[in-house]
Amino acid sequence: METQLALGVVIALVLIALVFDFMNGFHDAANSIATVVSTRVLKPYQAVLLAAFFNFAALFVFHLNVATTIGRGIIDQGIVDHYVVFGALIGAISWNIITWVYGIPSSSSHALIGGLVGAAVAKAGTWSLIASGILKTVAFIFISPFLGMTLGALMMLAVSWLFARSSPSRIDRWFRRLQLVSASAYSLGHGGNDAQKTVGIIWMLLIAAGYLGTEDPVPIWVVIACYVTIALGTAFGGWRIVKTMGQRITKLRPVGGFCAETGGAITLFTTGALGIPVSTTHTITGAIVGVGTAQNVSAVRWGIAGTIVWAWILTIPCSAFIAGIAWWAGRLLLG
Repeated sequence: METQLALGVVIALVLIALVFDFMNGFHDAANSIATVVSTRVLKPYQAVLLAAFFNFAALFVFHLNVATTIGRGIIDQGIVDHYVVFGALIGAISWNIITWVYGIPSSSSHALIGGLVGAAVAKAGTWSLIASGILKTVAFIFISPFLGMTLGALMMLAVSWLFARSSPSRIDRWFRRLQLVSASAYSLGHGGNDAQKTVGIIWMLLIAAGYLGTEDPVPIWVVIACYVTIALGTAFGGWRIVKTMGQRITKLRPVGGFCAETGGAITLFTTGALGIPVSTTHTITGAIVGVGTAQNVSAVRWGIAGTIVWAWILTIPCSAFIAGIAWWAGRLLLG
């Protein structure tokens, strides 16, 4: 009977993890499509289908480096149990809902990491945290948007120099086509980074529940389920955040959209290869700000950008706090 109960709890938690994965795609759809929609290169439904396809296609491109960091590099595997996973997921899902309601492009990735930290500390104290993994993640809260901003600005300056003698209509025509490539590349990087975070937490759960050994590879069904689910979430799209990302930070033309998406894609491909769980939201926001700054510093609405940065700063502590409460509630509900 205990085995059946344990299996039932595991199945329920896997489903909750997939709910988070769906919300990750839904919440972060703006990251993949805001620029290509705001420049009117694609209609919204076309953009989400393109993004969803490349979210799933990332399954065949990226190794599971980010999943390994989430599953083994944030908290001590020895303290993981059903309650910790439950608390982490509820903390992350709750923060995603709060920021979606207010149209704030926060990080689903950092919400999950904050959830893991909060649940682990609630159970076992700060010694259960793996300092190297957390410090690396926290560092890239600042590094990934800076990289995105730098690459976006440099690309915008390079394009402006290369096409200095071209007419605006010709530039617009070329970059409307090229933006299809850059949007696809960014969506590929988004899928390769964000789907793996849910892979990592389900992998952690299965090890803690005794269904996998600590050295066993991730089951293929987990990987496929996570990539399919995040693609479905992206296909439904988080329209509240699309407006913030695509128009409220700075006005974008196809050339600017191309530079922002390409700068963001390069950042995601690099960090994905290194196994660093970065925020795709931070990355593309930084790239959009970089493009706006390269054109004119006053083209960026710094008040909106400041609000977004505050959401970044608050994501990990807020989701950790919610996760700590959810861990305590989970012991009552699942016990």
